Order: sequence, then C-alpha cells, then structure tokens
Amino acid sequence: MLLRTKSFGHAALQFGLAELLPQAFDQYITKKDYAQISFKTIGHNLNLGSWRFDNDPLQTNQFGHPYHGSLFFNSFRANGYNFWQSAAATFAGSYVWETYAENQAPAPNDFINTSFGGTVLGEMEYRLSNRIINNESMGVKRQINEVLGFLIDPQNGLSRILNGKWGEVSANTILRDSAKIVADFNLGTRSIESNNKYHSGWYGHVKIYYGDPTEDYQTPFSNILINTEIGKDDSSKVNVVSVYGSLAGWEIESTRSVEHLAVLSANYDYIRNTAFFYSGQSVRINLLSEFDLSKKLTINTTLGMGPVILGAAPDKYITPNGRDYDYTMGWGINGSAAFNMSSKLYLDLNYRGGWLATINGNPSHYFLHTVSGELSYVLIKGLSLCAERGYYSLSGIYRNHPDIFRNYPYFKGSFKYSVNF
Repeated sequence: MLLRTKSFGHAALQFGLAELLPQAFDQYITKKDYAQISFKTIGHNLNLGSWRFDNDPLQTNQFGHPYHGSLFFNSFRANGYNFWQSAAATFAGSYVWETYAENQAPAPNDFINTSFGGTVLGEMEYRLSNRIINNESMGVKRQINEVLGFLIDPQNGLSRILNGKWGEVSANTILRDSAKIVADFNLGTRSIESNNKYHSGWYGHVKIYYGDPTEDYQTPFSNILINTEIGKDDSSKVNVVSVYGSLAGWEIESTRSVEHLAVLSANYDYIRNTAFFYSGQSVRINLLSEFDLSKKLTINTTLGMGPVILGAAPDKYITPNGRDYDYTMGWGINGSAAFNMSSKLYLDLNYRGGWLATINGNPSHYFLHTVSGELSYVLIKGLSLCAERGYYSLSGIYRNHPDIFRNYPYFKGSFKYSVNF
C-alpha cells in the first residue's frame, strides 16, 4: 500500500466532520426527533446503565451505521495511520456518536455495527480508492479517477484535496498499490419463490477480487472479496453487500500441484430481498486450497468457520416500531468449490450457514443456510453465459410461538463480463 506521512490535524478535522455534519443535518435541516440533543440527554447517555438495543429498521442499523463507521475509519486511514490505529478511531467515533449525537439511549447493536462493520467497509473502500488513482496520469482520465476514488472513499478524496494531492502530477513510488484486481460484472434476470409465488425481475451483480491470498498475507486486508447485488425488488434496490477481508495468514503446504493456506478473516454480510433477509458480522478461520489436477482442471476450495459477533435474523413475531428482526450471536460456517475446466467451463458451488441464538428479541434460535451453484461458459474472451440455481433456508425455533421452517429457491440467468486491472 502507498504509505503516507501521518497528519493528525487533518485526521481530527475529518473525524470531527463525520461526527458533526450528519448530526447537524438531522437536528437542524430534517429536524429528526432523535437528533434534538441537550446536556441532559448527553449526561443520560454517558451513564453505562443507559445502554439499550434499539428498534430501528434493518437498513438503518445494518447498512447505514457500518457506512457511517467507515467515515470514522478513513478519517485516520486516509491521513497516514495504519489499519489497527484507524480501527481504534472507528470504535471511538461510534462511542462518541452514541453518547452525544442522539437523545435515544446508546445502543450496543449500533456500537458494534458502526465499529466492526465500519472497519471492514472502511479498509475495503480505502484500498479500492487508492488502487484507482495513478499520480502519473493527467487530463480527463486523471480527473475521472480522482472523482471515482472520492465516490468510493469520500474521506480519502477529501484528504487528497486538503494536502494538495488531488490532480497533482508526480512520480509513483515503488510503494504504490499495485495489487491485482479481477472484477466480474453480471447483468440478467432472477426469480425468487416466496409464499408459493415467484418474484421476477432484472438484477446486476459485481464481484471484485482484490489481491492474491498467497501473497503478503500477514498484512490486514491484503486480500479482499467483495460481492454486491442490486435489482428489481419489493424490499430494496440494494440486495447484497458482502465483504471478506483477510487479517492474517499462515502457509500450511505448497507444492507444484497442491497449496493450502489458513487465513483469519473479518466479514460483513447484508442480504435483503423480497423473500429473505439477514445481516451479520463475523470473524472466521478459513482453509484455502488449490489443486492443480491437470493442465485442464483446477479446483479451488474454501472451508471456514468462526463466531458471528452480531447478526440480525428475520422474526415475523416481533414488530415494535418497524423492527422485524432479532439480534443474535452464534457460529457461522462456509464452504465452496470452484472448478476451472480448460478456462472455458466453470462450476462454482457455495454453501453458507449458521446457528444463531437470540440476545435481543423473542427467545429463540435460528438455523440459516444458503446453497448455490453457478455454471458459466466462456463465449468469447471476457464474456460468459451464466446460470445459477440456489435457495435460502430459514429455521426459527421459538419458545413462545410456533416454529418456522421455510425455503426460498431462486434462479438467475445472466451474461458476465470479466476484466483484470
């Protein structure tokens, strides 16, 4: 990564803006009830006994708060501080927001979502933003890259403006981020079954692979996998945001035909569609393996497991003030196998599941599963035809209500364009 001289002044300024501007907008422009703060509300919130889980909608708690946390993170990351120092700033920013910026009781779910989720999203944004910008480029292309980098990571863009780097032509050092990026762009149709009815519409999917898991694996987020999906849906246009970031890795075995690597990862997941939703943040230990069986067949497998620090699972029996989910903790597991046949035909099999126990909501526990298989055929270089079949599964076991067992099958058909950067 590109190293920068630390600038505490700029970091503190941008950190303060991330705190003050949203609060002032809510209090004075939109005049939200929760933003009408006073010394009395601040004093109440500073009492550790005041903390309570809140009832905000899923999108606010599980997507809005992590994004806000990424602004705290990158106020320091974009000004020369390392990953762990910036993570500490994210936790501090979350605590300050919970105690002073709202008159509602501080919420432990918001603190975790903003802090942990903000760190995961923040480092992803920082690395992608820096990867885009080339200090040696000029003209329209340079400005487009600067703007795109700003949109991905506003704090990094603001930092470049403050320190005069925006648009400045200078030589790239050997430390410039040169991590390999592979991006897949899918566009097609999907159909999800819910309540014996199919919901169909267009969708778009972007998958980004950043870095090589076998290189520099002791550096946090040297390897990142990003999944995003949008589409026509009754619940939300943003249907999937998933980020996997490596924290540390250890080589187990490496030969000409077999390679095994253990990787500790931080993970953020947000899934929301017309049939199913889930959001969670977790830490996992993953076994990554590659088997070069012949010149025409390569298999990559992944097996991971670890604690779910905080998860939101759908609960139709709890609906106070718009909240329709329980907060949970538990254990997650994932597995995948990717078959590459002559770089022409690809088969990807994926499983993700977890056991979750409710910590706030109806006394219950959940088993959640996602199974999918995608077959893709390369039509011409960079362009593939894809078909994916899978299902979401929810089992809810309740103490005071009837249990729920539901499957939501889906199908996706699309064209995929792949490009290397």
